[in-house]
Amino acid sequence: MAIIEHSEIVNAPPERVFELLRRVEDFADYSDLIRSIDSLGNDHYRWNVRAVGMDWAFEVAVTEIQPPHVLAWESLDGVKNQGRYELREVPEGTEVSLTLSYEIRNRLMEKAVNKAARPLVGKVSRQILERVEARLNG
Repeated sequence: MAIIEHSEIVNAPPERVFELLRRVEDFADYSDLIRSIDSLGNDHYRWNVRAVGMDWAFEVAVTEIQPPHVLAWESLDGVKNQGRYELREVPEGTEVSLTLSYEIRNRLMEKAVNKAARPLVGKVSRQILERVEARLNG
């Protein structure tokens, strides 16, 4: 299973950052690669993503919520993945750390995705956090 980590500081307190990150369906507004996220109820969401020239769809369940410090999820179908946001107060605001792990069973596809995944996840994570910060401070 591949693991990607990304961390960034958002100029806002953890409670305000967490409040926006908790609205999972809004992530489509924060990144160009996320086509849509539909709420299925009970903290389940259908993600539609365009990456590495392909469309990816998967259902995700939020597995852990500890406001304002932890938001974690895992996929229920599609590309097997798990993610976790950890928020920590720092003098500049909030350090947001993302850990994302995923597994692709097709070897050829896995090589292509692994090559593109780290920069893509970094880009999506940066976009999300920059747009969250802009919304909080705008």
